Amino acid sequence: MKCPFCGFHDSKVIDSRPADDGATIRRRRECLDCQKRFTTYEIIERMPIAVIKRDGSRQSFDKIKIINGMLRACEKRPITMAQIESIADDIEQELRGALESEINSDHIGEMVMERLKEIDEVAYVRFASVYRSFKDINTFMDELTKLLGDKR
Repeated sequence: MKCPFCGFHDSKVIDSRPADDGATIRRRRECLDCQKRFTTYEIIERMPIAVIKRDGSRQSFDKIKIINGMLRACEKRPITMAQIESIADDIEQELRGALESEINSDHIGEMVMERLKEIDEVAYVRFASVYRSFKDINTFMDELTKLLGDKR
């Protein structure tokens, strides 16, 4: 590790401890030339995930887009921001755990709907109505009938 003070290319680690709930490691280092101390952080390099949209275009995965979609669906519902963030975190973790570099946006939408269905049926139907682009009242009713059938 290059010393930020003198530019020497060698240092020793004096102390290491987890930071950010174990997501990073904080290291205290000492330069072997000037003996000054400095701190470095080691983080996991994450593989980028490309989302394949319905039109075939590709975009980088963005957890904020999932949160924004759920916020619209959960408006005026008894769902906390912590629940929404937890769902988005779970989805991101599941996608990264799959070790795939490309994921279909339909799959992500299904994951969101599955989780919303568990915590609030109204939010689920709202999200599904936008995500599935209901063309008329009949397709909307079909989704509601499926939802009611699942409850029995």
